[in-house]
Amino acid sequence: MSAAGNVPGNVSSGAPGPASEARGSRFRAYAKFIAAVLFLFFARLLAGRLAEALASDSWAPLVEQVVLVFLLLLGYAALGFWFDRQSHPIREQGLPRRAGWKIEAGLGLALGWSIALACVLPMVLVGGIAIVLVLHSPAWGWLIVDTAFFAMLALAEEIAFRGYGFQRFVQAVGPLGGALGFAAIYAVVEAQSPGSNRTSVAVSVALSLVLSTAYLRTRALWLSWGLNFGWKASRALIFGLAVSGIGSHSPVVQGNPMGPFWLTGGGYGLDGSWIAFIVLLAALPVVFRVTRELDFIHNAPVIVAGGIPVDLDAAARRQHEAAMGPAEPAAPALVQIFPAYTPPTKPETSLTDSTPDRP
Repeated sequence: MSAAGNVPGNVSSGAPGPASEARGSRFRAYAKFIAAVLFLFFARLLAGRLAEALASDSWAPLVEQVVLVFLLLLGYAALGFWFDRQSHPIREQGLPRRAGWKIEAGLGLALGWSIALACVLPMVLVGGIAIVLVLHSPAWGWLIVDTAFFAMLALAEEIAFRGYGFQRFVQAVGPLGGALGFAAIYAVVEAQSPGSNRTSVAVSVALSLVLSTAYLRTRALWLSWGLNFGWKASRALIFGLAVSGIGSHSPVVQGNPMGPFWLTGGGYGLDGSWIAFIVLLAALPVVFRVTRELDFIHNAPVIVAGGIPVDLDAAARRQHEAAMGPAEPAAPALVQIFPAYTPPTKPETSLTDSTPDRP
C-alpha cells in the first residue's frame, strides 16, 4: 500500500474526509428540514379539520391553534427523538424551562408592544383612529378568549418557523441562510391570506427576520414568542385594528384607521403598510442590543477538552531531574514496632514497714 493510502480522507483509502462528512451532515439536515416542512402543512390541514369537527364557529379559531400547537410539539418531538436521538425533544425545539425564561418572554412582549405603538402613533397623528368601545360583560369574556387565541397563534408560528425545521435548516445552510430562507417561506404562507399584496409580503419578510434574530440570539422561543404575541395582540385587542385582514378579533375595542394606505394598510391592517415594514427593519438593531447578554450566555462557544491527560507536576519534576540530577532519597523514617521500654516503678513503703521488728 502506498503512503498516500494512509492519509485520512484520501481518495485511495476510501475513508470519508472532513469535507465529505460535512457535506453528508448538511444533506441529512436538509432532509430533516424537508420532513419538518411537510409535517407542518399536514398538521395545519389536520388542525383545521379537527377544529371544524370539535367546536362551533366562535370557538373554532382558538381550538384550531391549540390543536396545531399540540400536533407540532408532538410531531417535531418524534422527529427529534427518532432522527437526532434527542433526550429532551420538547426542550430542544426551543422551549427550555431555564432560569429567566419568563423575563425573556416579558421582554419580547415589551418589544412587540413597542413596535406596534411605533406604527400606530404616526397613524394617529396623520389621520386618526375612530374607536368604538363595547363594555358589556360578555365582551370582556370573549376578550380573554381572543387573548388566548393570539397567544396560541404566536406559539404555533414560533414552533413552526423557529422550531425543529428552522434549526435543521440553519444546520444545513448557516444562520443567515436559515433566517432568509424561512423569511421567504413565512412570506409565502402569509401570501395565501385573503387581501394580501406585495406590501404585506415585504412586512412578512421583515417580521420573520426580526423573530429569527430573536431566536438565534437566545437559542429559545421565549423572546420571539413574546414579540410575536405582543405585535399581533396589542394591535387587535388594544387598538381594535385588523390583523392580516381580519378585524373581528377584539370584542371590546373596534378601531377604524383613517389616513393614507401606506400608513394604515387599508382593510388588511398594519401587516400591509409600509410604515410597519420600516419600523420592523428598524427593530432589528434594537433586538441585537437588548439580547447582548443573552447572546453571550447562550451562544458562547463551549470549550471541549481534547488530546491526552497531562500531569503538569510530574512533567515539571522530570524536567528538573533531567537538569539537576535526581534528588537524594530522604533517610528512611524509623518505624516503632514494640512499645518503648518503661522501667518499673519502685513501690512506695511506709515508715512502719521499713523499721525492723524488735524482740
